[in-house]
Amino acid sequence: MQSNSRTVDLRNSAKPRGDASADGIQDREFAWTDQDFDRVQALIYKKAGISLHDGKHAMVYSRLSRRLRDTGYQSFHDYLSWLESTDGPEWQEFVNALTTNLTSFFREQHHFQILSDFLSQKSLGTPWRVWCSAASTGEEPYSIVMTAIDALGARSNFSLVASDIDSKVLAAAAQGVYRLDGMKGVDSDRMQRFFLRGKGANSGMVRVKPDLVNRIQFLMVNLIRDDWPFREPFDVVFCRNVMIYFDAPTQRGVLERIHKVMRPGGLLFVGHAENFSDSRDLFVLKGKTVYERR
Repeated sequence: MQSNSRTVDLRNSAKPRGDASADGIQDREFAWTDQDFDRVQALIYKKAGISLHDGKHAMVYSRLSRRLRDTGYQSFHDYLSWLESTDGPEWQEFVNALTTNLTSFFREQHHFQILSDFLSQKSLGTPWRVWCSAASTGEEPYSIVMTAIDALGARSNFSLVASDIDSKVLAAAAQGVYRLDGMKGVDSDRMQRFFLRGKGANSGMVRVKPDLVNRIQFLMVNLIRDDWPFREPFDVVFCRNVMIYFDAPTQRGVLERIHKVMRPGGLLFVGHAENFSDSRDLFVLKGKTVYERR
């Protein structure tokens, strides 16, 4: 995909835009200007394809203030200038800070019934490859694997790649440890078969059983880059509630890449607020927020 370009006004405005003044940001710990926000907009767009609208002033200030404290910088201007001059690990921290991770087990339940029906169509023993492209803290990929085991059996030829651009949430996903009160989407039967309950100091926590974790390969993947590490095509791709953070050209580029790594007739699951009717040459709608690869 060719790099996307956009015009960003880096001039200081006489009056703060967005919610800067309404939330009193300029009276907080660090000075915060429209120019700082414009620079953040441009940098996160370049690195992750995320389009931040002007109403995100307070969110960006809050999340990046932590990075200033951790790195010792006294102003956003100096922090961003340093960031622009380096190719070091702080870029990952910057991206981690500005990504949003909202997830739960079996979120949008109808998708998992459709997935189960789709997996049951092939003969027993047929290999299945699935990619969860926004794994977050792991609830979605583990929901996919539980669905696959229930549909195909424990000895099925099923593999799942779970990826994310946020290194911290991906590490949490690989650990597979969750609070018990966050397991509302998991029924008692699956709780017993797929999770271990914590005891003593770990009371109130659960851990995914090792045989479930071992079915997943966790990878860092940036959806807007050209370096996806996949060699074999996928039968199913979950890319839910990701594209809403991209502008139209970036969405199209990501869809083209997903199309290339999928088998014809494979299913693409997207978020409830996402619609790709403008890309009918790539995918055709097959159900509620489910597309088939042409």
